Amino acid sequence: MTAEGTARATAATAAGERRSRSVWLARLALVTAAAAVCVLLVAAGVGNGLALLLVGAGAVVVALAGAWWFLSRRGVVRWLSAGLAVAAPIVAVLLYVRAGLLWVVVLVAALWAGAVAAGRAATDDARAASGPVEIETPAPRHPFLVMNPRSGGGKVAKFDLAGKARALGAQVVLLDGHDVDVVALARSAIADGADLLGVAGGDGTQALVAGVAAEHDIPFMVLSAGTRNHFALDLGLDREDPSTGLDAFTDGVEIRVDLGRIGDRTFVNNASFGAYAAIVQSPAYRDDKVRTTLELLPGFLDTQAGPGLRVSADGLRLKAPKALLVSNNPYAADDIAGLGRRPRLDGGTLGVLALAVDGARDAAGLARGLRARAVWQGACDEVLVDSDGPGVAVGVDGEALTLPGPVRCTIRPAALRVRVPRTRPGVPAPRRRPPWSRLARLALSSTRSDES
Repeated sequence: MTAEGTARATAATAAGERRSRSVWLARLALVTAAAAVCVLLVAAGVGNGLALLLVGAGAVVVALAGAWWFLSRRGVVRWLSAGLAVAAPIVAVLLYVRAGLLWVVVLVAALWAGAVAAGRAATDDARAASGPVEIETPAPRHPFLVMNPRSGGGKVAKFDLAGKARALGAQVVLLDGHDVDVVALARSAIADGADLLGVAGGDGTQALVAGVAAEHDIPFMVLSAGTRNHFALDLGLDREDPSTGLDAFTDGVEIRVDLGRIGDRTFVNNASFGAYAAIVQSPAYRDDKVRTTLELLPGFLDTQAGPGLRVSADGLRLKAPKALLVSNNPYAADDIAGLGRRPRLDGGTLGVLALAVDGARDAAGLARGLRARAVWQGACDEVLVDSDGPGVAVGVDGEALTLPGPVRCTIRPAALRVRVPRTRPGVPAPRRRPPWSRLARLALSSTRSDES
């Protein structure tokens, strides 16, 4: 057999094994889901089983409504609402205990969780995990890195990032104040011959330097030395040890990713409008984020207070949202808060998540996730945002700005060359609810591959 024939045979065998595994996982998911239903109906009885579901659903709805009142009210009402949100699930558990059915609830929840996990594994594929194409390029000869010693609680010093980078031949500038113009630093470095720009710091600093790198079409590098490191996370980098990012110098590859654009400013993660964006404008926010948020949020959630947003996404007008998140590529489909992972950064579209919660009823409806009437999620090429106020408050990668309206957000496909280590943790496939109809078809199919 020729080498090509051997390779094809090996690929066919691997494909058959993957298909067989998917079929058995689909069968396991359906059997486990059926077991959960049987336990609920047999162990608890039909009437009690229905009561269990109603009590659980009611507890979730009451807890969400209580959470809304806690965020949107002040004084005694706020703390009574907090008590309601906490008490609802506790009362549900006590009712289960009193009826002697707590074990049924726990067992059914465990079985259902197992069914969902098996279903996700069965329908998993490589479309998101494959990531962008890796390109072999020469190592940089004159890399320039900007590092913020205050980011991430002092990770630059903790991991000796400056010393290690300099040992590899990089020029390193440590930011020693809030008023440093990192854009000017980056442009000056390029004028002096830098052939790579890198940042060890927060996402806001990364966005500014990334914009300069894209403007001059030179590689950009990220060291995960910030607090949340959302961009590093979605690039598949190691967030636990930022020094591993320096491997990009000696054993790195390039990938092309998209950049978001809001007005004339670049963002690598997202631009947020509405309640959150207005709150971060407060001078007190940096000193006490939680207290400031709780103090100001009721005013912005009041349907009669605060400037309203007017939003259109690719020409589609959205119901006036209280909060809007526009991201550089969409977040995972089940991430209602937009705080998790983006399966890819090279999809060429903006992600849009709008929340139009006008009261406790809408808040309770969030139990339905993305199907809630108060939620709109989609992907588009352009978003226009305007406000009833004198300007549009926006948080760009966590940085508070006020821009003249209307504000235009766009996507720049494949605008940024990013140099990353060849070996890195990677981005896991997004968590999605398993499509049960597809699982049923898969479970009923043969485990033999077409090639066998």
